[in-house]
Amino acid sequence: MRAIICGAGIAGLTAAWWLERDGWQVTLVERAAGLRDEGYLIDFFGSGYDVAERMGLVPALRRAQTRAKAIEYVDPDGHGRGKLRYQSFDVAFRGRIATIMRGHLERVLHDSLGDRVPIRYGTTIDAVRPDIHGVDVTLSDDTQQRADLLIGADGIHSRVRRLVFGPEEPYLRYIGYHTASYVFTDPQLRDQIGDRFLAVAVPNRQLGLYPIDDRRLAAWLVHRSPQPALPAEPAATIRSTYVGLGELADRALAHCPTGAELYYDQVAQIEMAGWNRGPVTLVGDACQAVSLMAGQGAAMAMGGAYVLAEELRRGGGVPAAMDRYEKRMRPFVRAKQRAGRRTAHWLVPNTGWRLSVRAAAFAAAALPGVPALLRPALATSSSSVVTSSAEPVGTAR
Repeated sequence: MRAIICGAGIAGLTAAWWLERDGWQVTLVERAAGLRDEGYLIDFFGSGYDVAERMGLVPALRRAQTRAKAIEYVDPDGHGRGKLRYQSFDVAFRGRIATIMRGHLERVLHDSLGDRVPIRYGTTIDAVRPDIHGVDVTLSDDTQQRADLLIGADGIHSRVRRLVFGPEEPYLRYIGYHTASYVFTDPQLRDQIGDRFLAVAVPNRQLGLYPIDDRRLAAWLVHRSPQPALPAEPAATIRSTYVGLGELADRALAHCPTGAELYYDQVAQIEMAGWNRGPVTLVGDACQAVSLMAGQGAAMAMGGAYVLAEELRRGGGVPAAMDRYEKRMRPFVRAKQRAGRRTAHWLVPNTGWRLSVRAAAFAAAALPGVPALLRPALATSSSSVVTSSAEPVGTAR
């Protein structure tokens, strides 16, 4: 059996790992020229952690963890607005959590795959022609390939989804925010930030800074915007939107790049009535984007890729396996999307009152014994799509 996977990100690499392990001939195509940079910081737990454990990747994830030791919110004058040590998360999740740059997770997955699956970087899909026996794919380099299965793992703005399911607009649900991130070098500011995730927060705007190494920092920004359309000049929009957030923010904004080094996008979710069409299916953000407001996007991407591979392993034909995969994943995705929409105003508070409540909640969570008391609630929010008996723990090869 042969599979083509469009997108060599977290979902695509995970799907390739499991399908190759099960004897599929797999080809990955990726629009980017190579592995992406660090991206933004994620708390990785739940389904993704379970899948990584089955792949034998937890030790590598531990080595790649961020140096940040605490999350700290301040106002533009530097006054504290809430602080929580990452150790509290570790206690609450019984150690089954890793705080890691999204790009570092992608690299761990890439390295675990080795050279067993070819990755055609700088390539995407230009045409898809499915039939009852499989699918013909035309790549952007004018080559054609035939496969039994095409997997669109190419993100929230999926090209495969557009080619097979139609334009993006009916599926994209705008959550009301824009977000941006970039990496820059400033040793002096790096020393000032130290080993913490430091965020300057005011109603409807938030700018976070956190360390990558001894010299570099990453900036993560999110702000409320009534308009989903992206600005023509994102860097200029960032500088004007985040003005007045104090000295730390001003220094970080001075490093904001204007080219491809700047990531800028709307905060949105993808909602589709069906993820499969003939021998074509979607995985990860292409069909189940929950948005950064919900979190766990990377974990859900790995969970979805694993479930798809597991259902294909169970047999019964590709269409039946894809239907089972969607039925297993959809309830989890919907729950995470609802949670993201419900809690957005706490991640980026829209009033001073909510900022104060969030600060008080952080202070309470830091009290002795409280992280352990939070375990029942966190167990519900981090429920896994990976069953405990379906697959033994694997070993990265």
